Amino acid sequence: MKKLTTTLALLLMISAASLNVVAQDMSDKEGVKMAALDYVEGLYLVQPERIERSVSKDLAKIGYWKRDATSEYRESPMTYDQLYSLAGKWNKEGKVDADTAPKIIEVLDLMDQTAVVKLSADWGIDYLNMAKKDGRWTIVNILWQSYPSNDPQ
Repeated sequence: MKKLTTTLALLLMISAASLNVVAQDMSDKEGVKMAALDYVEGLYLVQPERIERSVSKDLAKIGYWKRDATSEYRESPMTYDQLYSLAGKWNKEGKVDADTAPKIIEVLDLMDQTAVVKLSADWGIDYLNMAKKDGRWTIVNILWQSYPSNDPQ
């Protein structure tokens, strides 16, 4: 009986520890998704303060886009300051409806300190590299590409 009690106690401790890890993972996953949502909606809704909240000041962003289906890809680097400024004007005329525009967030990898997210947005696909800084998920690198000409979005 003593062995059974000890075994049950051990199983309960392991179960409780596992639940804590799952809860932490869920909290981290939500934090990662929130940072990605702040980024995309900061641009859609012309709210640069959401960029400030979700993106590292040391951001390294680079993108590849085409002017049209027959042109070559262009490389487009961007700093945090440029992104912040862009968020204050990119959709000011309302060319993109923030309610219906794509904002599909897929968490590709999540660890306790780093994460990788794929974001499908109006302008293309962004791969967001994130780090947890002071308990908060922050985008530190972005690699993006406009949709290929044969991709209907």
